[in-house]
Amino acid sequence: MAEHSWQKAPPPTVIFPDPEHNLPEDWSLELHTRASPTNAYGTIDFQDSFVRVSVDSKPEALLQLMLREWQMDRPKLLFSVHGGSENFTLTPKVKQAFTKGLITAARSTGAWILTDGINTGVSKYVGEAVKTFGGHNLRKRNTVGVTPWGVIDNNTDLIGRDVFRPYQPLGNPLSKRADLNSFHSHFLLVDDGTLGKYGCQEGVRKKLEKHIQLLKIHPRFNQRVPMVCVIVEGGPAIVSTVLDYVSNNPPVPVFVFEGSGRAADLFAFLHKHTDSDSTFNLIGEVFGVDRKEASRLCALLLECMDHRQSVGERTIRFDLFTIGRKSKMHFYFTLRVSDNHL
Repeated sequence: MAEHSWQKAPPPTVIFPDPEHNLPEDWSLELHTRASPTNAYGTIDFQDSFVRVSVDSKPEALLQLMLREWQMDRPKLLFSVHGGSENFTLTPKVKQAFTKGLITAARSTGAWILTDGINTGVSKYVGEAVKTFGGHNLRKRNTVGVTPWGVIDNNTDLIGRDVFRPYQPLGNPLSKRADLNSFHSHFLLVDDGTLGKYGCQEGVRKKLEKHIQLLKIHPRFNQRVPMVCVIVEGGPAIVSTVLDYVSNNPPVPVFVFEGSGRAADLFAFLHKHTDSDSTFNLIGEVFGVDRKEASRLCALLLECMDHRQSVGERTIRFDLFTIGRKSKMHFYFTLRVSDNHL
């Protein structure tokens, strides 16, 4: 099989050329790795289910695992949360709006929340939201981390088949590795053979999101699972992420938390002042990039603004509610910026 399975099998193999042959100039996934059945799945001691999966795992197999093996409730809505991966500070007002608003919306609708699952940046804020507002049953919170296996600190602790594993990060302040956030309910640990590199999870996450959107929210209804992208802070890569969502067919709505910093604030500014002469300089200041990179990001941002109807102009708080339930369920979003609702 080209993907990991959940049957017993030897551990994964990393393939290197014979020493007598010339080494290739660059390491590549195709030449130096080989997919094999997973050797890491089970439960972490903070009651999260996890599985180590191949970078080319089929989304239908992952969804079957989540619904049948992990027995996650069928989603009625999907929140995909993106933003800064490094730690950043939110003002109390924006933090309250994000954490309470996201979890209240998710709990009231039976939504799944996807993040990158690490214990820094926006995923950490999602974990704090789940801890504070998510209720007592962690397993019912349906907060899934799609995380690169190679960036997880002390990931060898997780190796074993259908095991209950204590997970203790080494906590080395000089390490480039990341801890898992313990308030997520499930983890898909994506392995492409690299160590300390982010990015391999993005393709798996994107394909999984598209596959979830094909699900019916209920077998008796024709309504498919709607999806919303949520942006909190974020670096230059978020620009391409937003463009990918809003240019989809149909477009995915994007909620931007103005006041959270960097990419989120830049989107909010551009949404209101696309023609401002200060836009170009602002991009360079926000991301600390040179003029060439600022020019490239400016082009992407302006392309995002071609889909401005899919981007929330000001999102300090959002409420999600359900109306109408005859033949199908409809979801409507109300964006509010009044302090009276915080």
